[in-house]
Amino acid sequence: MLVRLVRLARLARLARLARPVRPRLVRLVQGIALLSTGLLAGAFGYGAVNLVPTFGAVPLETRLTFHTELMRMNSPVMQTAMGVAAVGALALSVIRVGRERLLAAGATALVAASFLITRFGNVPINARIKEWARTSAPADHAEVLQRWEMFNIARTVTALAAFTLLIALSLVRPARTSRTAAD
Repeated sequence: MLVRLVRLARLARLARLARPVRPRLVRLVQGIALLSTGLLAGAFGYGAVNLVPTFGAVPLETRLTFHTELMRMNSPVMQTAMGVAAVGALALSVIRVGRERLLAAGATALVAASFLITRFGNVPINARIKEWARTSAPADHAEVLQRWEMFNIARTVTALAAFTLLIALSLVRPARTSRTAAD
């Protein structure tokens, strides 16, 4: 009997802790997640569709100088966009349930993949490009620049996929708009 009372007391305490997530909060978090992943996918997409082909149309010295300056300006903007997109998608995965949670978690993983591709793929090559702009490009520069473009396509695709998942999530009718202690 005592064991049952203790269990009931625990359940009552958990029930008090399990407050419904306000629909307004869900909409706000979802809006932030959608906006930030959309901006991230759009920025990467613009670069892939417009900037990269332009890099190939100008002399190498011009490309290296422009690339270096562009990365200097882009760095804080893109880091902020990736951070807000990751936090927004993660927060959405915490406050949603069921398949909505899975969609938001998938978007979070894809934003994280975009960050990791950028950090460990593009950024080291950007450092080399910066050095080449000051000195001269090595004989294998075309291969290195091709690798940068491959990483750029990969991070663009992962950001676009994250945005697509969050769009799908916004179109799904929520199973519930509350989270309980059992979730």
